[in-house]
Amino acid sequence: MGLKAAIFDLDGVIVFTDKFHYQAWKQMADEMGIYFDEEINNRLRGVSRMDSLEIILERYEGEPLSDARKEELATQKNDTYRELLKTMTPDDVTQEVRDTLAELRRRGVKISLGSSSKNAKFILERVELLDAFDAISDGTNITKSKPDPEVFLKGAEFLGEKPEDCVVVEDAEAGIDAGIAGGMKTAAIGDAVNCGKADYTLTTFADLLDIFV
Repeated sequence: MGLKAAIFDLDGVIVFTDKFHYQAWKQMADEMGIYFDEEINNRLRGVSRMDSLEIILERYEGEPLSDARKEELATQKNDTYRELLKTMTPDDVTQEVRDTLAELRRRGVKISLGSSSKNAKFILERVELLDAFDAISDGTNITKSKPDPEVFLKGAEFLGEKPEDCVVVEDAEAGIDAGIAGGMKTAAIGDAVNCGKADYTLTTFADLLDIFV
C-alpha cells in the first residue's frame, strides 16, 4: 500500500490526560459558577483550548466576557492543567506503546505527533517519549482545530511525506474526520472505533504493526 508514516494523536492514544483536563476545566467553571460535568468534558476532546472554553461558556449566564477575559480564563485553566501534568512520569506510557513505536521505527516507518495541544512537547518530556518521534505537529504550529486536517498535514509535511502515504491514529471522531479530510488513511482506537469511518480499527495499540508489515 506504500504507507510510509504514522501520525499519532496524543491524548487517548499515546497518553491519557483527560482526567487532568477535566479537573482544570472543572476548577475554572466552578469559580465562574458554570455547570460542568464529564459529558460536557467529552465534547472538548481534540478541540483547541479557546474553542473548548466557548463550549463551556454555553452555560454561562453572567455579563458578556471580553476577549481579554476569555484569554485570562483559558490561561488560568492551562496553568492548573500544567501543574497537574507535572505529576506525570514515564510510567504513564505503557510498555506496549513504547515497544510498538520502537518497532515501527525499526521497520523504517516515520513517526509524527499530530496533537492540538500546546502542551504536547511538555507531556512527552514528562513521560520520556520525545525522542520516539521524528516530528512534532501540535497546537504551537496550527491555527485550526480538528476536524480541520491542518495539524496532520503539517505532521506529514514535517516528515517529508505525502498525505496519502500516512496513517492517522486517533481515538476521537473529530480526529478521524481530520485525517480523512487531509487525504490520509485512518486507524481508529478507543472511542473512535464506534464512528465506523476509519480504514483500520485497532483493538490494541500493537495492532498497528499489522498495518505496517
